[in-house]
Amino acid sequence: MDNVISVRDLRVLDGKKTLVGPVTFELAPGTTTGLCGPSGAGKSTVLRALVDLLPHGLTRDGHLEVQGRPIRYGKGDSGLRSKVVLVPQTPVVFGGSILDNAVFGLRHLVRASREDLRGRVEQALKEAGLWKEVHNRLDTPAQSLSAGQRQRLCLARALALEPAALLLDEPTSALDERSRDTVEESVAALRGSRTVLLVSHDPAQVERLCCRTVRLEHPETMALTSTAA
Repeated sequence: MDNVISVRDLRVLDGKKTLVGPVTFELAPGTTTGLCGPSGAGKSTVLRALVDLLPHGLTRDGHLEVQGRPIRYGKGDSGLRSKVVLVPQTPVVFGGSILDNAVFGLRHLVRASREDLRGRVEQALKEAGLWKEVHNRLDTPAQSLSAGQRQRLCLARALALEPAALLLDEPTSALDERSRDTVEESVAALRGSRTVLLVSHDPAQVERLCCRTVRLEHPETMALTSTAA
């Protein structure tokens, strides 16, 4: 089966200076891949490069394909961010209800009836492991949710877009142990049905959740290894 994402010789540049890369890896359908490496190696930067969200002044080059379709750097692609969705380290919860937050991306990217939108959101909340906790209070403020619930709400918001791949940037680093375990359960449940690239500073978490890893070291060092499935 074709890879969901293929990355070849990806580099992130500050002028002519290489900050990250070259990095080469592929994401197969239904797999969870860990992007690992020491602090400052550029793990989060790689995620941002994949969705064209690099900080001002940085550029990227290399080759990126999403579902077999080349994505040209610097040319823009209105559909890219609905196909490859980044869930950031800090949960972004907007003012408004739980339902408003969950449907936010869909309202901007998908033309569908209110019933269809709600159906997709319900499925996404179930997939993120949050439905049972919020199904009877979808109209309550999202700000009332715990940190772990907010992270799963952000996960659901991404899943509602039915992306080709999810990019998770340190999804549990700001959570207590109990909330971390709950979010990990939700991420683990995606394996086999969703393609996930996970950045984590915790080797034990990567071992628990990922079937293989891409390790970043210095700009010209990268290795792909396999871990237990």
